[in-house]
Amino acid sequence: MRSRRYTLIGLVLTALMLFPVYWMLNVSLTPQQDMRKSPPDLFPLHPTFEGYRSVLDDQLPYLGTSLLIGLGTVALTLVLAAPAGYSLAKLRPRGGGALGLALLIAQMVPGIVMAMGFYGIFLDLGLLNSWWGLIIADSTIAVPFGVMIFTAFMSGIPGELIAASRIDGAGTFRTFWSIVLPVSRNALVTVSLFSFLWAWSDFVFANTLDGGGDLRPITLGIYKYIGNNNQEWNAIMATAVVASIPAAVLLVLAQRYVAAGVTAGAVKD
Repeated sequence: MRSRRYTLIGLVLTALMLFPVYWMLNVSLTPQQDMRKSPPDLFPLHPTFEGYRSVLDDQLPYLGTSLLIGLGTVALTLVLAAPAGYSLAKLRPRGGGALGLALLIAQMVPGIVMAMGFYGIFLDLGLLNSWWGLIIADSTIAVPFGVMIFTAFMSGIPGELIAASRIDGAGTFRTFWSIVLPVSRNALVTVSLFSFLWAWSDFVFANTLDGGGDLRPITLGIYKYIGNNNQEWNAIMATAVVASIPAAVLLVLAQRYVAAGVTAGAVKD
């Protein structure tokens, strides 16, 4: 009886959390002239795909830019975070503890504060309104998280495995590339996924550093439909639905790797 009650409570809470997703889908199919009805329809009685046609006509370049920025952020994050995590976990450099604390503190800095700092730096370097500037900015959020995940995961790799590779003549880089990285698949997938999602959903950096660029991400492209006197809500919600699909698919495909990656190092023998 108690398990049924808990199941019912779980279903109710899940429905409440998923209702905004349903409402987004509902509005994306609602004709523009029906938007002002009170109360609004809980189901699209006269569904239209005009919003999705607008996405195909107007938003594909923005989606492509977001994909480029997301993949670039993943690549830069892995290049920086994986070696740093290996160093902190296995090489034990002097000052490693202080660096770990600094990375933790970096996670607490609000994004808007970082965006203002980046604006002044990018203005001097000529990186404003550029996709590579956004890759650098988004990586500053992802790299500290990635280093902590890699450090926790690689700390659990048996020292005997690394010692055996060195006995066989492998140097530090060869050990890292051929031994440590292949067994760190869960951490790689976890860091890659979160890095991509942060870059894909970023608005603060995009609006601050790339507001006037030709290659703007989808989080800014959606503002094409928002004006002072007119808001195309079905197109806005259709864009949000389409932009949510890559993130949802990645989360479903990578969930078991993420579950293993984020809990790495939580249990010690």
